[in-house]
Parts: sequence; C-alpha cells; structure tokens
Amino acid sequence: MTTEVILPKLGLAQEEGTIVKWLKPEGGRVAKGEPLFEVMTDKATLEVESPASGVVLRILVPEGETVPVAATIALIGEPGERVPAADRFVREEVEAVPSRAATGSSFGQVRPTEEGGSTGAALRAPGERIRISPRARALAASRGLDVRVITGTGPGGRIVEQDVQQALAARKASTPVPAASPSSPPVAARMRAIIARRMLESLQSTAQLTLVTEADMAEAVRLREELAPELERRDGVNVTYTDLVVRTAALALRDHPALNARWEGEGARRLDEVHIGVAVALDDGLVVPVVRHADRATVSQISAAIRDLSERARALRLRPEEMQGGTFTVTNLGMFEVDAFTPILNPPEAAILGMGRVHRRPAAVGERVEIRPAMALSLTFDHRVVDGAPASQFLQRIKHLLEHPYLLLLP
Repeated sequence: MTTEVILPKLGLAQEEGTIVKWLKPEGGRVAKGEPLFEVMTDKATLEVESPASGVVLRILVPEGETVPVAATIALIGEPGERVPAADRFVREEVEAVPSRAATGSSFGQVRPTEEGGSTGAALRAPGERIRISPRARALAASRGLDVRVITGTGPGGRIVEQDVQQALAARKASTPVPAASPSSPPVAARMRAIIARRMLESLQSTAQLTLVTEADMAEAVRLREELAPELERRDGVNVTYTDLVVRTAALALRDHPALNARWEGEGARRLDEVHIGVAVALDDGLVVPVVRHADRATVSQISAAIRDLSERARALRLRPEEMQGGTFTVTNLGMFEVDAFTPILNPPEAAILGMGRVHRRPAAVGERVEIRPAMALSLTFDHRVVDGAPASQFLQRIKHLLEHPYLLLLP
C-alpha cells in the first residue's frame, strides 16, 4: 500500500516549506521514524521522519522546491509496487506574475501538437493562477523556461512534466518561447530572506526601545571559576556566562513580571510561566530554542539544557515545539568580541536581553581605580507593553544579581 509523505505543519504560523535535502533517494529503503528529508520553515531547518517503512517509490518535490503545508512530496511503498500517477498527488498552485502582454509585449500564438498539448502560449492574464506539478516546475526552472507560456494538459489544465518537455522541444526548434525569471534562490538565500522579513516585521509592528547598562562581573567570574570544576565533575556540564545570564533573567522576570508579557489585540497580557529562548547562530541563519520553566531550573540544569538544545540545533535535530512558546530571549555576541549591541525583539515576546563580552577595564572601587571584568547588557523592550521605568528596574535587577551571583544559587 502506497503511503503519501506530506509536508507537515511544523509551526502555528507556517504556510509553506522548502525541501533542503532528501536523506533517502528514490529506490532507497527507509524505516518508519527514520529521518527522510530536511525542510526549511520560517523558524529553522529541520529533519522530518518517515511516516512509514518501505521503499521511496517516487520523490515528487525536488531539493530547493518550496511547497505549501500538506502538499504530497513523496510516495513510500514496497518494491515493485505500482506507482500512482504523480499528478493526482499535486496540491500546490502557483501565483502567476503580471504578464508581459499587459506591458505591451507579446509572444505569439498557441501551436497545438499532435498529442493535444502546446509548444507555446500567449502569457496568462495578470492575477491568473498557474496550476503546475512540482516535477514540471522543477524541470522548467532548471532549463530556464517560463511556465506562464505553457498550456497544461493535466487535470483541470494543470501543467505536467510532459507539457514542459514538449515546450523545451519547441524552443530547441526555434519556436519563440520566452526565458523564465530566475529560479528559486538557494536555500541559504531563502533563509536569509525569511530572517530579513521577520526582523523587518518585528521593527514595524512593535515600539522598540533599548536600555544599556554595565555589570561588574568580578564576583560572577569568581563564582564560575569555583563552580565549574565541581559541576563538571558532578553533572558533566561546563557552566558559561550565557548560563548564568539565563538564570539571572529568569529570576528577574519572576520579580518583574511586567517584562514576561506580550501585546495581544489592544492590551498587554502577562504570562504565568517563564520560558527563555537562547539565540543559536547557524551557518545559514539563526534559531532560538527555548529553555522551559527557566525560573525553576538550577544553573546546572540550565547549562545542560542549553548545551543539548544548541548541539541539536546545529545538527538540525530540534523538534518544532522546542522553538515555540518563549516568553523572553537572551542573545550573546560576546564571543565575537562585541562590547554592546541593539538586539531586535523576537515577536510576540516583549523583551530581549543582549550580552556583550566580559572584558577588563578600569573601574572606581571606593577611592581606588582597579582593573575589573565587566559586561555590557542591552535590554530591548516593546514600549507598548511596558514603560521605561519598570524596564529600567528589571535591568537594574539583572545587574544586581550578576554582581551578587551567589543569589543565583538560591531556589
């Protein structure tokens, strides 16, 4: 029995996904639950498991193709099993771009073929939808063929692979078929475009303001040096400054719940649970896995959670739910020798804390000047949700906890 592999909905707002890589080829055997393909959503690139055991009978959507959620992208069955016609599984429809005819250009008339298809067609009207199979669209894109001039012979006028092959043959015979617009951008470029869109939406839809302070890190450095060997021996974790700041932010949010909130409709809603996202840089983008109930976790537990999430994020093995539900985000650029920066909100969260590097600088200690370690902290918040004074008090609390880090060891 043939099993359809559909593109799953991996996020509440996800509408489409791009197939990054097939982990099994056509004809390859796969077990249920084994990674089958990688897909890129607006959140991250993830591995998706096979829904059934068997042989990959046909891959309907090639790598680099973008399809809507619930589209059938492959078929799994048993060796020798009859493969249904691919076109009956195609569920996507592509919006046509404005026709050149509307701007005064024309491309000739339809010339029917013996099979009833066509080798060329006048461009469709603006706004008309093009129905095309993934295999046909991939073939057209790879050969630089404009799908708008092809007449489909599939069900409901859908363009099928044979129609594209006929159009390519016609072009080779010098029939005037226009070149297509550039094919889909590489996966890395698409991720960059998604990140750009989300950052722009964040800036346009929120009232962002950034406050900056500096924390004396002398005691935090001392605590980390004293704790690290013991925690590594006992729990197998290597405590980082990010771990300490996540613990600090969690405790501060418990004391200042106005920052643990989001804007909904015409008002702010405070959230009961503290889930802190930690930004993780990838080669081609950024993901924000979430440490659940961070205010209830010890420094050691937070360290273990961040290490696990970060490693699986870089290996593309995060589950969708591990990147959802955050109430606050911590992002660290200190490892790149950045002193301070202005982080951008991760909607719908109301605040994000940026960490700079821990660096040594002259500081006044009583009547003396000493060289002491310090860290810049940048808090960006949504002014619709919280005002400057409570946000400043929250940042002040974070500074106090980092300068008195033994408070982080309390329950």
